[in-house]
Amino acid sequence: MSLDNYKETAKRMKQIQEEQKIVVQKMKQIKYKIAVLSGKGGVGKSFVTASLAAALASQGVKVAVFDADVHGPSIPTMLGLKEGIGLTADENGIHPAVGALGIKVVSIGLLIPSDSTPVIWRGPLKTGAIRQLLAQVNWGDIDYMLIDLPPGTGDEQLTIAQLIPSLSGTVIVTIPSDVSRVVVKKAIAFTNRLNIPVIGIIENMTYFECPDGTKHYIFGKGAAESLAKEFNITYLGGIPIEPKIRESNDKGKVFFLEYPDSPATMAFLEIAGKIRGSVEGKQ
Repeated sequence: MSLDNYKETAKRMKQIQEEQKIVVQKMKQIKYKIAVLSGKGGVGKSFVTASLAAALASQGVKVAVFDADVHGPSIPTMLGLKEGIGLTADENGIHPAVGALGIKVVSIGLLIPSDSTPVIWRGPLKTGAIRQLLAQVNWGDIDYMLIDLPPGTGDEQLTIAQLIPSLSGTVIVTIPSDVSRVVVKKAIAFTNRLNIPVIGIIENMTYFECPDGTKHYIFGKGAAESLAKEFNITYLGGIPIEPKIRESNDKGKVFFLEYPDSPATMAFLEIAGKIRGSVEGKQ
């Protein structure tokens, strides 16, 4: 390595260390930080994150969502942020976009030109982007930050765990299928290995209820509750399948607000209450 390259590397390492210190200080100002994991894709994790954020905000607490899903950022759409609404910046740093119910949102999806623009980044670029956003964003007064993570246990998950050592815990999202059950065990093992508490498991797509009241357990039954018992963690609740969920997400509408009396909305309100009882009770 040449002397110039060494100096550049040393400069970059110093900058990274400074950013990490800033992140730690900023995160201290946020009361509760909760990472939402799925382990497996296709289980509706981002919808669960957005709906939990809405449920918490409806209960009078100040909420932010950090969308750490670099390659598939869908939080802005699910929280009703229309095209053209993005992050703003001034001499004091970056300011989050504000979605439904006053929820503050930071996402790579608010920085790229359009929904169809791919983010073609390797691990170091993703790690750097997450670290810089957390360091440069002025979150303001926040009670709950939900961190929407991509599926798996890789770069983004490790970055968040290392940058935010004061995580209140993780919420793990699954569906009732056996395939999802196997992958969720890895997500639980991941959090345990990093000594992060698991707040509980949410089962999405638990059942479909026909107009005559008959419930059909399309993806199986009881998997999340069984996992909760196996690992001695809390089963937070199940979210039914509702066609209106897909319709709302496709239109960029907030399901929680569009259908306040739906069974899924009622479930999210109950789950939000359980999460608050868990993390606030540990203070």
